[in-house]
Amino acid sequence: MKIKWLLFCLFLLRIPAGFAQNITKEVLFTVDGEPFYTDEFARVYKKNIDLVKDESQKDLNQYLDLYIGYKLKIIKANKLGLQNGTAYQNELKSYRSQLAKNYLTDTKVTEELVAEAYERSKFEIKAAHILISCDENASPADTLKAFNKISEIRNRITKGEDFGKIAKEFSEDPSAKENSGDLGFFSVFRMVYPFESGAYKTAVGKISNPVRTRFGYHIIKVLEKRANRGEVNVAHIMIAKPGNTDGDAKAKDKIGEIYQKLQQGEKFETLAEMYSEDQSTAKKGGVLNKFASGDLTSEEFEDVAFSLSAEKAISEPFETEFGWHIVKFLQRFPMKPFQEVKSDLESRIKKDERSRKITNSLVEKLTAKYSPKTDQKTYKAVEKIFDDSFYKGEWKLSADTKAFEKTIYTVDKQQYKAIDFIQYVEKRQKAAPDVKPIAKLVENLYQSFTAEKLQEYYNNNLENEFSEFADIMTEYRDGLLLFDLMEKEIWQKAKTDTIGLQNFYNSNKSAYRWKKRFEGIIASSVTKDLVTKTKKALKNKTAIADIKKELNKDGKSVMITEGTFDENSDAYPATLAWKEGLSEVLQKGDYFYVIEIKKILPAADKTFEEAKGKIINDYQQYLESNWVTNLKKDFKIDVNQAAFERVKAALK
Repeated sequence: MKIKWLLFCLFLLRIPAGFAQNITKEVLFTVDGEPFYTDEFARVYKKNIDLVKDESQKDLNQYLDLYIGYKLKIIKANKLGLQNGTAYQNELKSYRSQLAKNYLTDTKVTEELVAEAYERSKFEIKAAHILISCDENASPADTLKAFNKISEIRNRITKGEDFGKIAKEFSEDPSAKENSGDLGFFSVFRMVYPFESGAYKTAVGKISNPVRTRFGYHIIKVLEKRANRGEVNVAHIMIAKPGNTDGDAKAKDKIGEIYQKLQQGEKFETLAEMYSEDQSTAKKGGVLNKFASGDLTSEEFEDVAFSLSAEKAISEPFETEFGWHIVKFLQRFPMKPFQEVKSDLESRIKKDERSRKITNSLVEKLTAKYSPKTDQKTYKAVEKIFDDSFYKGEWKLSADTKAFEKTIYTVDKQQYKAIDFIQYVEKRQKAAPDVKPIAKLVENLYQSFTAEKLQEYYNNNLENEFSEFADIMTEYRDGLLLFDLMEKEIWQKAKTDTIGLQNFYNSNKSAYRWKKRFEGIIASSVTKDLVTKTKKALKNKTAIADIKKELNKDGKSVMITEGTFDENSDAYPATLAWKEGLSEVLQKGDYFYVIEIKKILPAADKTFEEAKGKIINDYQQYLESNWVTNLKKDFKIDVNQAAFERVKAALK
């Protein structure tokens, strides 16, 4: 991003929208007949007045002159066609996209979801479930069949039948045959959002009503609820079980021997590197990445890890499905405060299924705002052109598209044609959900199409909807143009115009002069004794490095600087006598000094090379000043003096 332009554009800091409402909008001035208004001038002036260091620019007459000059540059940039540059267009598009994100969401719903996620994250839930599979796009008949089946199962359990036994028999989650539907502990974002909500809204020991997710219908039994354990960082030593009686016994014996070595004082890290069969951590002393409940596939391992502390740092050997382990506690990370995790929660919500609530809420608000309309006659005509070949990816649009030039959807004054929707559907032929019949699929895709177009229209009209958005985009757009213009007309020329630079230097040599200076050494310290010793060492021609090595110890130090120092510099006391040799020990405030003047240099002109950086900067300002003067000659500028006087009175 072109940051340099910020130095030249006075118009980027945001201020409260509507600041200039007390200024009557009228034409302040025209440039070749193009009007510029009082309200924008007042807003910009008020916004930037505290940033202006040159007091003369705070004068409204001076500021108007600057403002006109600024607008002339933007007009010039547009006349040169800089606004059509590919890099400019891409950068402006990228910035607008970033800025628009703050407007293309339902802030209230987002904040509610963030708060909900944080409150849920304070707890971990242990639950079991029974699943009856049902595709989210299933027919109404299949959906009802699945719902009735899960409802019947729930009734049996509420009447006293065992949940685990029923889960093994009827649940269509394959793991239920092994775990009786037990999912262990989990917290927020671990499960799909509807399931998570069902679990968190069900009391311990109770069974939820049927919960619909994209996998089907569930009933959830909450087994336990506990406070979030945060995260823990541990190291472990693992001996794998080969899965046969003799090998498993040897693994148990080996972990026992390692534990004895720990008891005798041998280092955990060394033993992990030598014996642990977890190859991913052995070379790191057995250290695992920090984890929370549910992060690992072994609840037994997690429970042992969280049971440890600094006081009880090493576990006894214990067994999991992976083998035998010894765990060493390293560090615990408690749950973070809301403000620390807020941005992370927002990011996770955008990637999570619950983000649909945000989108749906925004679409509902935009629907109420714009009252979009569908031409039902056109829609029915479009619906009929699709058939079951669509499911095979073989459907093709007839070559004659004239019949579909009619409007199918209208948002405010924006019209979308039937062909727009047809092409939208055609592009999604291979990835479309398996929804039947075809009319239902077309209906689903039309809902997606209209929601997309509704948000697209809103996005494209943000400048009309929000004055502050329009102001920021105008300022950014002008700023980028100004950067490109200055780069083209001033900066590059100032750097490459060697003859112009030399002539400018020759005409302004008096502005580039050295003051009276001396070459020498300045030594200072708050301890007078150290400065006295430094003076003696300098007199004896001792090297500066050796002086520092000898004197800078026991919490005391002397600072020694060698270089060229200007007259009236703050680096030394004003009482210094300018003569070659070592000075007396001088005092300035709390510091003591000794100065060795090796050579006095009289005031003199700087060479071109010595002043080159300053010359280029001054030459740029010179070119810009003359350039703006010439710009004013190229355009006809008319100032509405009466309007300007009214603005001045209002601002004062």
